[in-house]
Amino acid sequence: MAAKWGHVVVLKGAYTVVAAPDGRVTVLPFANPALATAGSGDVLAGAIVGMRAQGLAAFEAALVGGYLHGLAGELARESLGDAGVVAGDLAAMLPLAIRRLRG
Repeated sequence: MAAKWGHVVVLKGAYTVVAAPDGRVTVLPFANPALATAGSGDVLAGAIVGMRAQGLAAFEAALVGGYLHGLAGELARESLGDAGVVAGDLAAMLPLAIRRLRG
């Protein structure tokens, strides 16, 4: 669909898939029930838009934003457990995910 539509497409699922119109495809390594919560996709969209606002190209912004979203989910699961995580918990974990990614 990315090629057909001419846009970067992010398919959020057990493993998030990021596809570019030029054929590049990446599957992110996070399958986490903590991400299966109402509003999680909004946090993902915000992370991607935040990366675009910082100057990343669309595909790279989707990759970094998606990775940070998944990592925030892992951090939420570590601290809160698999169940009961809400979108606000994920958003609160994004700064920690950024810090961890920067290493």
